[in-house]
Amino acid sequence: MTQEFIYELEDALTPSCHASTIASSGNVLVAAWFGGTYEKHEDVGIWVSRKVDDNWSIPVEVVNGVQDDGSRFPCWNPVLFQGDNTLLTLFYKVGPNPREWWGMVVTSEDNGISWSVPKRLPDGIYGPIKNKPIQLSNDDIISGTSTEHDGWKIQIERSTDGGKAWISSGDLNDGVEFSAIQPTLLVHPNETIQLLNRTKNKVISQIWSYDNGKTWGNMSATMLPNPSAGIDGLTLKDGRHLLVYNPTGTYERARVPLSVAVSTDGKEWKEIIQLEKVSDPEAKKKPEYSYPAIIQTNDELVHIVYTWKRKLIKHVVLNPNMIK
Repeated sequence: MTQEFIYELEDALTPSCHASTIASSGNVLVAAWFGGTYEKHEDVGIWVSRKVDDNWSIPVEVVNGVQDDGSRFPCWNPVLFQGDNTLLTLFYKVGPNPREWWGMVVTSEDNGISWSVPKRLPDGIYGPIKNKPIQLSNDDIISGTSTEHDGWKIQIERSTDGGKAWISSGDLNDGVEFSAIQPTLLVHPNETIQLLNRTKNKVISQIWSYDNGKTWGNMSATMLPNPSAGIDGLTLKDGRHLLVYNPTGTYERARVPLSVAVSTDGKEWKEIIQLEKVSDPEAKKKPEYSYPAIIQTNDELVHIVYTWKRKLIKHVVLNPNMIK
């Protein structure tokens, strides 16, 4: 395992950062996050850095929440997605809070160097709410999203034209039995897809589909704890599944430790690595290691980025051949 910060604390361009995302585009890594004075402050924008020749570039703010009338809202939860076409897509949200925000999107034709004019997504379409979409073998793109204005509810958005237009599944849970948001998608054989979700229920929840996401079953609990903290998962090229998450552990409701678990079936999980852990004295200060994003690149290496104490974005590289 190798690890690094995308930038050092003395080089930070914003007092606070959170909700990082990562993609492989061309021959470079691209990372993004939201940064500003603090979460919810109107000056929060989306920042991007590119790793070229083993060095991360100086972060650049690529979009913000300034409106045509001069008013300004914070930006939230960027999600990078590199599909099979040549465009790198950056989804993000703008609005005063998660109950009132709306979906936005920009694209890049040069692997994250420059970006298109921001475009607002249609009403009722939010884009991936935290975690990356997946592209199916039939080229459909499906994206996990969620809403918070009427309880915490999960939806799926599907595009059959490369991401130009999207159709929503509607709510997949009632927000009562499980309060769930921010799904991540795992791909199983025989058109089976599994959603894993952050919840308020102290457990990661799941929903299964057996027809490539066209219909979904009922939400149920997994064996994994969750202190209402963001997660992200990945189906490796060898068919195994990885999940990065905050197990409740000793420090209930704290976003620490940050761990990686592996599964062969999405049902039984084994914790294999603690990316971050703290001593009891530090735990009392409620440090935060959270909101992970995970991808696998063409060289089969696994890349993870996450929030480090709301001050920095950390990047970790794992070799899946070393994961047992």
